[in-house]
Amino acid sequence: QAQPVESGGGLVQPGGSLRLSCEVSERAFTTYSMAWYRQAPGKERERVAGILSDTGTKYADSVEGRFIISRDYAKNTLFLQMNDLKREDTAVYYCNTLAGLLHWGQGTEVTVST
Repeated sequence: QAQPVESGGGLVQPGGSLRLSCEVSERAFTTYSMAWYRQAPGKERERVAGILSDTGTKYADSVEGRFIISRDYAKNTLFLQMNDLKREDTAVYYCNTLAGLLHWGQGTEVTVST
């Protein structure tokens, strides 16, 4: 299946916000639960948010209350609203299915710094 295409990353100060987007093939988007992952320098990739259905979501403890995952079926697009960003949120962010079934895209880089 085609790779997801992530966008929306950038440089932001601590406490700021960013909204990430991920375009996914229609087949994958309508078949699978989706998730956002991130990989910080020198660390393994981790899942930070998952959307299990139209209403079911799960978050890693580190982002609970700050990040919001959502999906737009009309656009086959997954979103991650990131608020109150912290330096430790600096990473390359990826989207994939909840089980990581798709080929990984190039990700979008988020840097939280002054």
